Amino acid sequence: MHTSLYRRYRPQTFGEMVRQEHVVKVLQNQIEQNAVGHAYLFTGPRGTGKTTIARIFARAVNCERPVNGSPCGECAVCRALSEGSLDILEIDAASNNGVNEMRDLREKVQYPPVAGKYKVYIVDEVHMLSDSAFNALLKTLEEPPAHAVFILATTEPHKLPATILSRCMRFDFRLIPQADIEAHLKQVFSAVGKEFEEEAVAAIARAGAGSMRDSLSVADICLSYSKGKLTYTDVCEVLGSADFAEIAKLGEYILTDDASSALTEAERIIASGKGAGVLAKDILVFLNRCTVAANCRDGNAVLSLPEELYAEVHRIAARADARKLLRACEIFAQVETDLRYSSAPRIVLETAIVKACLPAADLDLLTLAKRLDMLEAKLSAGVYAAPQPSPASSYLEREERAPRAERGEEPPRLRQEAPLPADDEAPPEEFFAAPSAPLPDAAPRRQAAQAVDASLPENRKLAFAHFLRALRRGAKNGVLFTMCQDLGSFFEGDTMVLVTDSDTIFRRLQAPDNAKAVQAALESIGIRAYDVRMR
Repeated sequence: MHTSLYRRYRPQTFGEMVRQEHVVKVLQNQIEQNAVGHAYLFTGPRGTGKTTIARIFARAVNCERPVNGSPCGECAVCRALSEGSLDILEIDAASNNGVNEMRDLREKVQYPPVAGKYKVYIVDEVHMLSDSAFNALLKTLEEPPAHAVFILATTEPHKLPATILSRCMRFDFRLIPQADIEAHLKQVFSAVGKEFEEEAVAAIARAGAGSMRDSLSVADICLSYSKGKLTYTDVCEVLGSADFAEIAKLGEYILTDDASSALTEAERIIASGKGAGVLAKDILVFLNRCTVAANCRDGNAVLSLPEELYAEVHRIAARADARKLLRACEIFAQVETDLRYSSAPRIVLETAIVKACLPAADLDLLTLAKRLDMLEAKLSAGVYAAPQPSPASSYLEREERAPRAERGEEPPRLRQEAPLPADDEAPPEEFFAAPSAPLPDAAPRRQAAQAVDASLPENRKLAFAHFLRALRRGAKNGVLFTMCQDLGSFFEGDTMVLVTDSDTIFRRLQAPDNAKAVQAALESIGIRAYDVRMR
């Protein structure tokens, strides 16, 4: 029968362990100094060596001639323990989690060891014990026989009672660095006579995410999948990842705000059999690679991709805006959480794609900053355009129009259709109460532009445009100017009413600093009273 790689190449001594030096060093010193404790707690992520070190330690404390704290493997006790012995008992707490099992353990722990010096109990997944089972185990941990050693292993130490934790020496295992996993995988492949590409080993190590057992499990599948030399493509097929070219094309569409092409490409990939969850993860991995390529001088030293694939990643990353890339990564990082609670994963994925492609439809700080960059670029080019009426403002305008039309009154405008005047541009002659003579040069024209009284009825038509100009000239907060562009406006008597359909913008305009800036801009054009309202 085939033996899996993680069982066949499980370390037998402390020297064969991959990392966890902070744990190994303490245990070796305790064995050499004959200062073995009675209760240990091994915690940490899965596949990092908790059970392996527990087994090595159980044999080492009984070894007659330990070598550097590790079992020699040659003495009579080591041979007896290697063939199976009652002196080392492994208990799966997930299936033996009742109080009766712990009571039985408490009774049998009194019997002395058969071959060695200590009787070692390794309780795996100890957090699965019931409350009554913990209580039954507590007394034994507090006053154990001199020949008993308990090693508790768990991935969730926060579920253990404080009374148990306080009676154990705790060792926290860490995730194994990718470089160490790669080195161990190369040794295993060499031992089994398998040729491999460096990029293939790096891909397996990344898939393990710091867990040696997970990495060896993936490597085991790759050995069965590939008959010849193990390639990067083989590993991608085993992991179920979408084709790199497809993901790169989709990622480029997202980073260039091409929502139509991105949705079409996502539909084609899903139709080929990829799940929405897998595709979302592949997109996030690609965006992460672009982030590394854009910010690292030698990004491929981190990514370990084939040269032609890294060149494509670097090309796309070089074209992407840094804030856009960061925002896209955040959006797709959240998708994984959203998919867990969604009955329509495809809709969640497509929504994330559209959200990443359309920053104008979002109101977070990154998208506001991006819209501000676009606005500043237009202002630098001399393009001044007021925002178009939104559905919310159109609705309010319709609501106001009907009753006023019956009275023969002109409805107030929620949006200004005239362009935003430049700083040096004087308003039309009809803006002033009395006609003025032509201005001889630009300086008097600027003074006239600043002297406009937008509170006068005849000047209210372009009051909002002059408010934006005054805000752009006086406010230091560019985000505030961007938010105000989306406002609607009309007058109630001498009060200028600013209208928004966004709760976020409404709350931001209430902030003291923003309110002060808006008030100053309005006062500079003669408007003393204003109000901000929700639709």
